[in-house]
This record gives sequence, structure tokens and C-alpha cells, in this order.
Amino acid sequence: MDYLILDNDLVAWSIALGIAAAVIVLLLLARRLVVQRLRAFSASTATYLDDLAAKVLAATHPLFVLAMGLYAGSHALALSDKSATLLARIAIAALLLQVARWGDIGVHGWLQHYRARRSEQDAASTTSTAALGFVARTAIWVVIVLMILDNFGVNITTLVASLGIGGIAVALALQNVLGDLFSSLSIVLDKPFVVGDFIAVDDIAGTVEYVGLKTTRIRGLGGEQVVFSNSDLLGSRIRNYKRMQTRRIVFTIGVTYEIGKRQLLAIPAMLREIVEAQPQARFDRAHCKSYGASSIDFETVYIVQTPDYGAYMDIQQAINFALFERFAEEGIDFAYPTQTVYLARAKAGEGADD
Repeated sequence: MDYLILDNDLVAWSIALGIAAAVIVLLLLARRLVVQRLRAFSASTATYLDDLAAKVLAATHPLFVLAMGLYAGSHALALSDKSATLLARIAIAALLLQVARWGDIGVHGWLQHYRARRSEQDAASTTSTAALGFVARTAIWVVIVLMILDNFGVNITTLVASLGIGGIAVALALQNVLGDLFSSLSIVLDKPFVVGDFIAVDDIAGTVEYVGLKTTRIRGLGGEQVVFSNSDLLGSRIRNYKRMQTRRIVFTIGVTYEIGKRQLLAIPAMLREIVEAQPQARFDRAHCKSYGASSIDFETVYIVQTPDYGAYMDIQQAINFALFERFAEEGIDFAYPTQTVYLARAKAGEGADD
């Protein structure tokens, strides 16, 4: 007696299940073998592409393998056109979902590798590459979902148009958030600063700690954390002190008006000698700048050959100590704010009444 299940006898079902089992086993073995070979090959190469390929293939989901096996086995059955079409669409949907998973794992793995590889050389690798990854992975899943809907016969043209109109409304409602998001992408791609840079924004200075999708966080000089929205931050003038290669230093000293001519003329050469004695300083100029209210002012300019602020302060301190000693030796007095009042005595008889 023949038993029919969905218009197929037991022999047909046995053949279909055998084919499905064989395909599932072959796919699992193939995945395991290819992943092992790729991992063994990647161990002998310096590139990351083979490592990434092994990671992506290892992410092949068992449900996808099961769907492919069942679809292959279904060809041994006598199915109606409607059932065959439905199975084909399910198989295509499973394939598209697996492609989306591969793409998601690939983008995530590549960004992780990028951050790890560049973090020591370029701290920008840690400045919100998550924003770029979020956009890329979201785009992959949106495209795949639309393809799946189209595969099942949904009119995605109308859907895309509706999403476009809805997207405009959402964009208007969330324009500040979207502005910060695109500003975050600008920071990642243009790199005006990176995590670890010391920057000044208007009157606030500090070290960049984190760059997120909406905000950037700076650790201020007082220890407090200052939070900026990304759009406001890029709309401001940013001074990045971390990227300084040298420092141009201008300082002024004043001497008293009681100084002698010989001493006065000797000061520029004295300043030059003291600055040139500093190993990390390059002398630029020294001039008698102006006659001040209570001093004769000299302006000196030199270049510090390192951006390190501590090194600059050490150099300036050494210059100040050396100036103090030289002026003491030469009998030159530093000026300080003074005011001289001259009183004129009126002649006898002037201003008296007749």
C-alpha cells in the first residue's frame, strides 16, 4: 500500500531527505575545510584579507545550511508551482540574509582590524569609526531587506517612495541629531583632531577623550569633563596643540630709564647669547621694542624645537635665571611700575592779590 504525503510517496520523501542530508553535510564539511585552510594560510601571510575571509566564512549560519539542504532535497519531490515558487523564495531569502550576515561581519571585522592596526600610529582610528561602521552595516541590512521584500513580490517602489517621504519628515524632526551624526563622520574622515589630542575650543582647553555619534567629550584642565555636540564643535575655531611641531615664543623684559648707554646697547646681544645657549631653542631676534610708561622694553623671539609644553617652560625658566645673573653682573636693573611726580614751586608774589 502506497502512502502519499503531499502527493509524494515514501520513496520520494526518502530520496528528498537523503539529498537534503547529503547537501547539509557537504556544506558543513566544505565550510569547515575552507575555514581551516584559510586560517592555516593566513598564519603565513602578513595581510588581513585572508584572516577576514576566514572570519566571514566561519559566520555561515547553520540555519542557512539547513535551508539550502531542504531546498536541494525539494527538487526530488513533485510539488505544485505555488509550493515550488514559495520554497525558491524562502531559499533566496535565506541566501540574502546570509549575505547580509557576511557583510556585517566583514565590516565589523575590518573596522576592528583598522583600529587595532592604526591606534598606535594614528589615534584617529579610535575616533568614532563606530559611526562609519554603523552607517555601512545599516545600509547593508536595509538593501538586503528591500531585496527580500522584492523577492516575495512586495512592490518596493511604493515602499521606497513612502520611506523617502517619511525619511524627510524624520530628518526634519531629527535635524540636530543627524547634523551631529554627519559631523561625527566629518571628524572621522577629515580628522581635525583625534582621541588624545590637546585642543582649545573658544576659551575651553583639554584633552579629547571620546568622539561619539552625537557628542565629543574633552577632559578639561581642571579635571572636569566638557561635552560638546559634534556640530557645535566643528562650527567653532579649534586649536590643536598636539599637532604643533615647534613653538614660537615671544617674551618682553623692561629695564629702568636710569640705564647707561653702553648697558642699553649691550642688551640685544646679551639676550641672543642667553637664548642660543639653550639646546632646544633657536634664536630669532631681539630688539629694543618701545619706551614704556615706566621702562624701556625689549622684545625677544625664539623657536622651541619641540611641541612639549614642559620643555618650553624649562627653557624659559633657564633664560630668566640667566638674565637675572647677567643683569646683576652688569648692574642693569629690571623695571617695575613706577610713577614720578614733579612739583614746581610758584615764584614769590605770583598769584597774590593786588
